[in-house]
Amino acid sequence: MRPNKLILWFAAAVLVLALLPAQVHAALRAGQPAPNFKAITTSGQPVSMDNYRGYVLVIDFFATWCPPCNESIPHLIDINRKYGKQGLQILGLSMDEDGEQIVKSFIDERRINYPVALASEQVQIDYGIVSVPVMFVIDKKGKVSEIYRGYSDETGRSMEALIKKLLAEK
Repeated sequence: MRPNKLILWFAAAVLVLALLPAQVHAALRAGQPAPNFKAITTSGQPVSMDNYRGYVLVIDFFATWCPPCNESIPHLIDINRKYGKQGLQILGLSMDEDGEQIVKSFIDERRINYPVALASEQVQIDYGIVSVPVMFVIDKKGKVSEIYRGYSDETGRSMEALIKKLLAEK
């Protein structure tokens, strides 16, 4: 590539980055309050952070086409069975852009036992989502306790241990 072309490409890249909203770069961290959101689940129920005050909440940002997301879902189903009656709530927020029907079919096929909604662009920005899966564990007071990016068996064990600890807190 000629030097002039390289300079033009660099200048264009800098311009694009400068025009991106600052919110996109502000990553949510453990200890911060979980941003409020409003969504409608695939079953038609409105939900927001206010619905989950006083509960331990796992928000799972996922996509139907994402292999690690597919690996995490059986674990989320299992921990919902184990701890759902003890104060755990799980909310799946789908990043799929192909519509609600694909997500509904995915829920039925995998027998997902917790509510799922489509993640709005604003929720994605507020939570700093740039890839999936990302799981936020939120304590009873509405603060982010931990953020898990990606999924492995170790992630699942760590998340379950944290959930048990948070459920035991008053």
